[in-house]
Amino acid sequence: MDAAPHRTVVISGASGLIGTRLVALLRAEGCEVRRLVRRPVSAPQEIRWDPDTGLLDPAALAGADAVVHLSGRSIATRWTPRAREEILGSRLRSSRLLASALVSLPASERPAALVQASGIGIYGPRRPGEMLDEDSSTGEGFLADVVRAWEACARPAADAGIRTVLVRTGMVLSPLGGALRPQLPLYRLGLGGRMGPAGAMMSWIGLTDMARVYAHAVSAAQLHGPVDAVGPRPVTQAEFARTLGHVLHRPARLPVPPLGPRLLLGADGTDELILTDQAVSDARLRASGFVPNAIDLESALRQELGRA
Repeated sequence: MDAAPHRTVVISGASGLIGTRLVALLRAEGCEVRRLVRRPVSAPQEIRWDPDTGLLDPAALAGADAVVHLSGRSIATRWTPRAREEILGSRLRSSRLLASALVSLPASERPAALVQASGIGIYGPRRPGEMLDEDSSTGEGFLADVVRAWEACARPAADAGIRTVLVRTGMVLSPLGGALRPQLPLYRLGLGGRMGPAGAMMSWIGLTDMARVYAHAVSAAQLHGPVDAVGPRPVTQAEFARTLGHVLHRPARLPVPPLGPRLLLGADGTDELILTDQAVSDARLRASGFVPNAIDLESALRQELGRA
């Protein structure tokens, strides 16, 4: 584990799925964690901010070792026009505010690193037959547009000499949220199955390793720019369903009818979140010194579901 004791890390989105796990991990490693909150502060380690109004005192970030930016409107919803605006706007406003605040500080007081969330959606929903990495061309679609604009917001920090890491997250596996949670009741009833075409590729990462990636990025001085945060081996939709069924000791033979995801996410959300085909490499992440806890999908699912 690369996170060193006595570091001070400022985190936005600290109460989210990844943020909660990351805060616990950093504190266990001896780091001081300061949380960016939108409500009035109620503890010494909280910093008030409001991206919608541009409220953030740059001095509150001075002297920190790193800033980790995780906040943004969830994409796991129906993509109505309002939701699309909130998904994009929440990311752009918050990222621009943080980058601007960091750059405004004297060089001697700036945090050494900005670690910003991103997503493999930047490659487009379907890239059959390709092994994607950070040098691959970006794709088309709403998520690709969002992620391109989101990453661009961090550029002023990088241009000012702050080590900037853009963590392009794959499908995070956790029973507490994300894409896995709504599938578990179906599997436990024996009704689980693949969500998309059998041969379509999925790039996953367990929540435990996802938090470890962020902690690694905080302190890995050699890591900068985009990095794909995915597990060591992508799997097909059929293999994912088979493996999850095996871990839960339940059958997983029949595909989930398309109507189910469309009721929850709408046609556009289903098209870009469920009916994807992305095989993404973790080579750059591993080359930076990161060693995953879960070396394959079954290991990750057993770890996250408590099925050792």
